[in-house]
Amino acid sequence: MARPHPHLPIRPVWLRRRCGHPWPCGPARLSLLTEYRGNRIALLIYLAVLKEEATTHLTELTPTTPPADLTDRFLTWARARG
Repeated sequence: MARPHPHLPIRPVWLRRRCGHPWPCGPARLSLLTEYRGNRIALLIYLAVLKEEATTHLTELTPTTPPADLTDRFLTWARARG
C-alpha cells in the first residue's frame, strides 16, 4: 500500500510542496485536524507558532510588501465550531 504524501509547506514561501497552493491547503487542514483530534488547543498553539514563522519568512522575502494578515489562513479555520 502506498503511503499518502504529506501535505507539507515549502519554507520560506509557505506553499504546499505538491500542488503549490498556500499552506495549509485543504488536505493539510484535514490531516492536521485528524492528527490533533481531541486536542484542539495544541493544534491552535502549533498553528500560531507556524503563523509567526510564516509572517517572518514572507516579510523577509518581500520587505516592501509585507504579507496580509495570516490569521484566517493559519488559525481561524481550526477554531472549534459550535
